Amino acid sequence: MTSERYNAPDREAHWQKVWDKEETFVVDNADVIADQTHPKCYVLEMFPYPSGRIHMGHVRNYAMGDVVARYKRAKGFHVLHPMGWDAFGMPAENAAMQHNVHPASWTYENIATMRGQLKSMGLSLDWSREFATCDVEYYEQQQRLFLDMLDKGLAYRKKSKVNWDPVDHTVLANEQVIDGKGWRSGAPVEQRELTQWFFKITDYAEDLIEALDALKDWPDEVCLMQHNWIGRSHGLLMRFELQGVNLPDDFSVLEIYTTRPDTIFGASFCAISPEHPLATTLAEENKELDAFIKDCQRLGTSEEDIERAEKKGYDTGLVAKHPFKDGEVLPVYVANFILMGYGTGAIFGCPAHDQRDLDFARKYDLDVTPVVLPDGMDQESFFVDQEAYTGLGSVINSDFLNGLDIQDAKNEISKRAKDKRIGERQVNYRLRDWGISRQRYWGCPIPIIHCDQCGAVPVPDEDLPVRLPDDVRFDKPGNPLDHHPTWKHVACPRCGNKALRETDTCDTFVDSSWYFARFCAPKAETPTDKAAANYWLPVDQYIGGIEHAILHLLYSRFFTRAMQATDHLDLKEPFARLFTQGMVNHETYQLNDGTWLNPNDVRIETNGNDRLACHISTGAPVVIGPVRKMSKSKMNVIDPDDIIGHYGADTARWFMLSDSPPERDVQWTEAGVEGAGRFVQRLWRLIDEAAELVCPIDSQKPTSFSDMALDLRRAAHRALDKTSQDIEALRFNRAVANVYDFANTLGSAIQECKKHTQNSSSSDMKWCLKEACDFIIFMFGPMMPHLAEECWIRLDHGGLFSDQPWPDVENSLLRDETVTIAVQVNGKRRDELTISCDASKEMVEAEALKLDNVARAVGERQIKKVIVVPKRIVNVVV
Repeated sequence: MTSERYNAPDREAHWQKVWDKEETFVVDNADVIADQTHPKCYVLEMFPYPSGRIHMGHVRNYAMGDVVARYKRAKGFHVLHPMGWDAFGMPAENAAMQHNVHPASWTYENIATMRGQLKSMGLSLDWSREFATCDVEYYEQQQRLFLDMLDKGLAYRKKSKVNWDPVDHTVLANEQVIDGKGWRSGAPVEQRELTQWFFKITDYAEDLIEALDALKDWPDEVCLMQHNWIGRSHGLLMRFELQGVNLPDDFSVLEIYTTRPDTIFGASFCAISPEHPLATTLAEENKELDAFIKDCQRLGTSEEDIERAEKKGYDTGLVAKHPFKDGEVLPVYVANFILMGYGTGAIFGCPAHDQRDLDFARKYDLDVTPVVLPDGMDQESFFVDQEAYTGLGSVINSDFLNGLDIQDAKNEISKRAKDKRIGERQVNYRLRDWGISRQRYWGCPIPIIHCDQCGAVPVPDEDLPVRLPDDVRFDKPGNPLDHHPTWKHVACPRCGNKALRETDTCDTFVDSSWYFARFCAPKAETPTDKAAANYWLPVDQYIGGIEHAILHLLYSRFFTRAMQATDHLDLKEPFARLFTQGMVNHETYQLNDGTWLNPNDVRIETNGNDRLACHISTGAPVVIGPVRKMSKSKMNVIDPDDIIGHYGADTARWFMLSDSPPERDVQWTEAGVEGAGRFVQRLWRLIDEAAELVCPIDSQKPTSFSDMALDLRRAAHRALDKTSQDIEALRFNRAVANVYDFANTLGSAIQECKKHTQNSSSSDMKWCLKEACDFIIFMFGPMMPHLAEECWIRLDHGGLFSDQPWPDVENSLLRDETVTIAVQVNGKRRDELTISCDASKEMVEAEALKLDNVARAVGERQIKKVIVVPKRIVNVVV
């Protein structure tokens, strides 16, 4: 037995070199597609943005995926486990401006750094498939996809109102506007009207929402978020006749879409969006209205901003005739809370039953008439004050609808609107087409040439790729491609006249919406190799953060359908199984002046039950703050390199997987990492100690086993089987717990074996100890692969552990040999019986009646019957 401490950093570097040299995790498409004897498994973690360094969230995310990939490989699957980089975007341009470097240089330097960090984690990645979305080879194929989508009518160009980031000088999707500010710059967002490129995701709205029901292995939370974002609603399109002295021509009717036509008798106003054509037309002759509309535009276009803003309106002086109340008219307002992008951009307001309408009505002193009475309430006493009633009930104050429930009232009003030819039922979606144009340099160029004669002309296939120019400057605000002296000036491919390239580049969400398909054949001369894509897709296990539940995952689902329509794929859903992991948290530390401190700069001391902290370099007292998500802004980050360099990658992986269920947040603690490091050493000592005791590697399996050996075999097979089930179910923390438990069993068995060795130990125990050691290596191997390799050779096994098949368990060892059954007399527990699981009812009955406590309880009374519930209970009735 060696007395040396296991040197994790040194041995991990060794095994990583071996894996690289042997190309252990490289998978060849030709070989696997031809092999019909093994199933496939595509494991993918959401690829990272190369920001500079990996963080502990990366460690957790990629460790989880690696466990699945290594386990599936051992189970006989052909495993695809690739890695790439989501490399375009504004941070690279910001770095270019701040540090006078080219975005490509900044990006590829970061990739090199992060690649080295990820390799130090010992991930079983096929690095031969690596690419970055800023690689010309990648975005060339993306340009082909764009042109194919354009040809199919799935890409188009139009003028639209957009969120404009005045600092980043680019368009933002609604989802990229947070609290009215740009998601990266933090600048207040403005509205502008620009000509933009769009993807027609709305063509698939119904399919995208219907298909959610079939995604059985997706988190319910994610499916619900997508369902709500797509926002299918069933309502009524109604036409209101407009009146007023200032009514413009061609605006005699106002179309309104509503999901609550049952509340029409509670309507007290109509309102239109500031972007509604009627509002725009009225504003041409009305400076006050024009100023009001400009004020509304400062809100941005996101629903969240509009929802939070104070509800404001401008009375147009127009009125709308109530469709079912003769002689009644409703004032028409331009209101800041109406979205042009939803429905028709116009509503009727029923304040009693919609909170926004109520807030608006209270501000402008409009009528509030309840028309839905909650069950059990008295109509005479029911009123709405400051909170709208949105629940169920019966209709009141509504003429011919009175007494109906809400659904029946909807049906009745819809029927009457149709009969009067003023309305018809309609299905609507909240989802809007995806605006992909971004006014920046560091993105995939949109392959279009604008000609005064020919219009928007696709770049011919033979002229692809449209490469980004290297000689750009970032000394002016806006898109450097607009300022480039030559790049955008080209000849029209159709007429040969002078023309201009499209200078907008693609939203980076485009880049990440199809990368999983490119990984199937990253060197293909077309966007996909269909044979490879058909083999590997869908992704069998996708892992990433819940923050991508809407944008990335929805766009990827759309893109897969678009690629099917353009004959690049043969499936619609990209990800068969989705797992969203929790975040990594840490305590926060601040000086009294509010300065945030890194954990490495803080010393924690205990004073009884109190924890005190001070600044290491100055001794100043430090306030220990709440546990928060690790972030650079709060300084509560741990550098993975520090942990890997000191404890080793296996320790970091083990702690990340062990501390809490993977879908929940994990709190990083130094004590927890130290404990994981100690356990790594303990496992090494156990295997090292056992290596001196086990039988030779080629020993035959004994024909029989002693009770002690059989107990060890049962424990080993049960632990391996349970670990296998837990990994399959992504219960990594439970798999870790199994290793802890079985390590105790193995330690006891080693001590017993030592005793027997002194007394000429039996060969069956040595064989069982070898089997138990092998099994525990397989149990922790997917989580701590370097230690597994080291332990494997310590036991004199040949070959790499990473190439070994997962052992088969013996089902007979998983079953209990005996069962303990409660024995009752007349329903009262008297004793219990331990008996073979295979015992017949007759044997169970006979043995139960032999028990002394049962015999005394029965006494001289006659036994009427004995009820035996197998493996559960015996009841003697006397």
